[in-house]
Amino acid sequence: MTNFEYDLDSIVEMKKEHPCHLSKRWKVIRMGADIKIKCQGCGSVVMMPRHEFERKLKKVIKEEN
Repeated sequence: MTNFEYDLDSIVEMKKEHPCHLSKRWKVIRMGADIKIKCQGCGSVVMMPRHEFERKLKKVIKEEN
C-alpha cells in the first residue's frame, strides 16, 4: 500500500471519475475519521471513511498551505 501525503485543501485525483464526467479531481475539505471531498468539476460534496478514500485515491495533484 502506498502512503500518500495529503492535507486539508489538497487537490487529489481519484481512480474513477465523478458521474458528472467533468473531473477526476477533488479538493479535500474535511479530515478526520471520515474524509469530505468536493468535485472540482460540478462542486458536489462526498463524504467517505478514510480507509475507503485511501483505497480509491490515485495520486495527490498539489498540496496547498
